Amino acid sequence: MNLYMSVDMEGITGLVDHTQVDSSKHNYERSRAIMTGEANAVIQAAFDYGCSEVLVNDSHSQMNNLLIENLHPDTTLISGGAKPYSMVEGLDETCSAAIFVGYHARASMKGVMSHSMIFGVRHMYINDVVVGELGFNAYVAGYYGVPVIMVAGDDQAALEAESLIPNVTTAVVKETISRSVAKSLTPAKSAELLREKTVVALQNKEHVKPLVPPDHPTLRIEFANYGQAEWASLMPGTVLEEGTTIVRYEAKDILEAYRAMLVMTELAMRTTFC
Repeated sequence: MNLYMSVDMEGITGLVDHTQVDSSKHNYERSRAIMTGEANAVIQAAFDYGCSEVLVNDSHSQMNNLLIENLHPDTTLISGGAKPYSMVEGLDETCSAAIFVGYHARASMKGVMSHSMIFGVRHMYINDVVVGELGFNAYVAGYYGVPVIMVAGDDQAALEAESLIPNVTTAVVKETISRSVAKSLTPAKSAELLREKTVVALQNKEHVKPLVPPDHPTLRIEFANYGQAEWASLMPGTVLEEGTTIVRYEAKDILEAYRAMLVMTELAMRTTFC
């Protein structure tokens, strides 16, 4: 069995604010070590269960956070920014199942450091389904027929996963008190939980169906600021919906929608507020 893992940072145990997930801040190096340890707990459990390969994609910010020298030696790691498929780079039909670790809730929702790709996004939609990073990434997995069998993160990410993916296994490593406060397990206890939940998820794999995306999906992104919507709508093929901050794109498939989302959000980040 070939297992794919996408590892984000905001949903890692004990991490609650920007000083812990921003590489320019003082708490970041500690967070990298905790993130790597949490990934290792899942990786070790997967290999112990009998997985033949574990492919890990570093999925936070510049995507060079995981400490490769401390990862399980049999792991393969995709690291670095500007990936064509960002948080799901390397995921394809050769993967038997996917696990998302360190995930958080979508923008505009309760949850520790909740957001969707950038802080200028209020909502993202695939047709009429509102999605965050978790849902969009699960749709890409579904395009390849790959089920997302486990999501680890805070309690709100778990609720979001359960609402989208029937029978998914969730591992809650911290409970939301506010967007920057959580009641967290220690890394040792989190690792114990993740090992247990990984085994449960692998045993339950056949009961989880891929989240199949719609054919020719309509992507709609609602931005917080009109300037962000203007920038995003510079991408050819987009439409800025009159009287809103929503930019629409008609995609040929979910892969094109995903790459369109990456371009639109990157453009939106060029907006200034002065």
